[in-house]
Amino acid sequence: MIERLVTIMARLRGPGGCEWDRAQSFATIAPYTIEEAYEVADAIERGDLADLKDELGDLLLQVVFHSRIAEEAGAFALPDVVDAISDKMERRHPHIFGDEVEGGHHRWEEVKAAERSARGARSALDGVALGLPALARAEKLQKRAGRVGFDWPDADGPRAKIDEELAEVAGAANDAARKEEIGDLLFAVVNWARHLGVDPEAALRAANGKFERRFGQMEEMGGAAFAGMDLDAKEQLWRAAKAAEHG
Repeated sequence: MIERLVTIMARLRGPGGCEWDRAQSFATIAPYTIEEAYEVADAIERGDLADLKDELGDLLLQVVFHSRIAEEAGAFALPDVVDAISDKMERRHPHIFGDEVEGGHHRWEEVKAAERSARGARSALDGVALGLPALARAEKLQKRAGRVGFDWPDADGPRAKIDEELAEVAGAANDAARKEEIGDLLFAVVNWARHLGVDPEAALRAANGKFERRFGQMEEMGGAAFAGMDLDAKEQLWRAAKAAEHG
């Protein structure tokens, strides 16, 4: 099965293959890899299993593509990638594949921390990928800090921090300070969401989808005159779209 895809990629990258595929590198393919991961998440969110099958195939192609480029460079090949993740999964589940009695998420995190230490990590925050979306990276940084005891005991702390940051945004002296304070505000909102058990990235995706849906309804209700309407008229349409959505 997967051997067929590996053979296809080798041919596309080989002599007489596809000019576009042959010109790609890790760096040029990386944005497509990220895009495909989001399209997988989108198919899951929509509950579209047929689309999920296609999107998982597209994501798998990215793994094969990167592995082929690495193989051409003499670094590693797809079997090495599969072996590495297999080793990692066994190593992180010592209660299933080893002799340990207890496991669970806390043990997974302990093994991960040991792996980071073995790679020379000097901070609990080392290894949090810079390429993550900013909200997701903020949450991950906060979780890492929390594991070594730097965290609010409950949701009241980050909630109060939001009020503090709002005041600092309002009092910012210039654009540079305002940008910094808004960043702090967003970081505080992520922290509050985390303490409430809400995935901030998923919550914002849902909010984006809701805005798109309601705005589309506004455009339909306003018709050809929509763009020329004043703000009050558009606000009335927004309220109507919101009411219609709630039945």
